[in-house]
Amino acid sequence: MKKYVLPFLLLCLCSLPASLLAQSEVDHSYKPLTVKLDESGSKYVRFIIWHQFWAKSTQNNPGTANINGEEAENTMDFGLRRSRFLAYAQISPRFLILTHFGINNQTFVNGGAFAPGGTANNVNSGNKKPGLFIHDAWTEYAVIPNALHIGAGLHYWHGISRSTNASTLNFMTLDAPIFNWPNIELTDQFARQFGIYAKGKLGKLDYRVAVNKPFAFGRPAAEGRAVNRLNDNASFAGYFNYQFLDQESNKLPYMVGSYLGKKTIFNVGAGFYSHPEATASLNNGAEELHNINLFGFDLFYERPLANDKAISLYSVLYSYDFGPNYLRNVGIMNVGQAPDPASALAADLTNNGVGNAQPTIGTGLISYTQFGYLLPKLNNGAQFMPYVTLTYKDFEALQDASTQFDLGLNYFLSGHHAKLTLQYANRPIFAQDGTRDGSAGEIVLQTHIFL
Repeated sequence: MKKYVLPFLLLCLCSLPASLLAQSEVDHSYKPLTVKLDESGSKYVRFIIWHQFWAKSTQNNPGTANINGEEAENTMDFGLRRSRFLAYAQISPRFLILTHFGINNQTFVNGGAFAPGGTANNVNSGNKKPGLFIHDAWTEYAVIPNALHIGAGLHYWHGISRSTNASTLNFMTLDAPIFNWPNIELTDQFARQFGIYAKGKLGKLDYRVAVNKPFAFGRPAAEGRAVNRLNDNASFAGYFNYQFLDQESNKLPYMVGSYLGKKTIFNVGAGFYSHPEATASLNNGAEELHNINLFGFDLFYERPLANDKAISLYSVLYSYDFGPNYLRNVGIMNVGQAPDPASALAADLTNNGVGNAQPTIGTGLISYTQFGYLLPKLNNGAQFMPYVTLTYKDFEALQDASTQFDLGLNYFLSGHHAKLTLQYANRPIFAQDGTRDGSAGEIVLQTHIFL
């Protein structure tokens, strides 16, 4: 019976917009949560608060168990994808300070810990209360206003791609594809590292570069397969994008997913991340060290059309080298459990892992494209935006490449400030030998509000 609960809720929620079509436009405008520190308002503190709640129905990977150890072909669950608070202060024309904290990925089986293996693994820990932690804590000084700003701390000024620097407030899609943050929760703290960065604009060229000290994380080396190793080396990152048309602000590092027709954008970018001797593998029992070298090339195009319509396109190509056969599975908000190794269910386990996990990050090539079409405003001022994404992955550790897609629909009650997103996500299933062996799906409904 429970597998029908979420589809019923989705049907009810998706029928709400139709009942609102006849309503007149509602004024959702508000003044940003800002405290002025002088009479002119040039010195201020700005506060941002947001919550993202997920209801999802997952077709689990073969071999997945539920919290009772029984076979679970499908799972319905609710969870808190993000709950965040951010404050930054422009205390003078030269100085800026930012603090950002919150929680992520709290489900009914865990307290919000990001599971690198893609499974919860802490059902019986009693860890219901998530750990509130710092996401960003950095200060910045304008050496040459607009052209050169230097900052330091736990920061989000990344290399590689636009998506690696993505804001979580204004995704065009439900969420990021995750491989855009290739070190997530291993050698970074939820996509942040300690370091020093420089950023600025030189004409239409927007740039950001950083020297960081990655978090210490390592595993024992494996035969023929690279894994992260403990090391004391700095990492280096940079992202450069040329903004041909409307210019984007780089006051904060978080790059916009879609302007919903408010700007005309055409950007071309390229970036990198390098961490020397950060992984290791065994070659006939002898340890070999490998550098992590990651590159990204992307394009972002957005154009307003008549009658409040707009199109939005983002495409990126990643070339990732973590060392031979490096592969990492990730499952977002994953509640699937590993079966008892002695059970018959364990024999069904795939290369994906359990729940909604899939091969996500690894040595090889990844191509990702998203396209959205913003429809005209309704009588109540809201808008629909259907979208599609297409991902191609070719990982060295797997025998077959894979293609997968997402289909989604945004309902913007007040732009990105208040929206509902419904998405169907398709993912590949890989057998233990690394060959493609079917696919599985997941439906997610997200409520999103930020102030």
